[in-house]
Amino acid sequence: QVQLVESGGGSVEAGASLTLSCVSSGRPLFASAMGWFRQAPGQEREIVAAITWDGGHIYYADSVKGRFTISRKFGETIFFLYANNLKPEDTADYYCAADQRQYRTVAPIYADQFEYWGHGTQVTVSS
Repeated sequence: QVQLVESGGGSVEAGASLTLSCVSSGRPLFASAMGWFRQAPGQEREIVAAITWDGGHIYYADSVKGRFTISRKFGETIFFLYANNLKPEDTADYYCAADQRQYRTVAPIYADQFEYWGHGTQVTVSS
């Protein structure tokens, strides 16, 4: 089993930065792709960023390119999403997700490709 716990959300003003963290426990995830998703009220969950097990392939949604950075260190159980220059449209619950398949060379970007999910951390950006 895998447990994922997010932290680092908060209420900030536009232009501010946040660092979201995801700590995993249980089965090691060093060989699994990881992703960050978000869901705003009344909207579907959408991919924010994803990274393969070795960082060889990274995907960013167009809406966050140049502002957000996904990060992981091989062998460690904590993953990050650095969110800079936040905008009101970034307001959402942010979720960390892990893929149970191992050694993918292309980062998965669809929610149904991830088997393990955290409970989310809320980000609110005011204008």
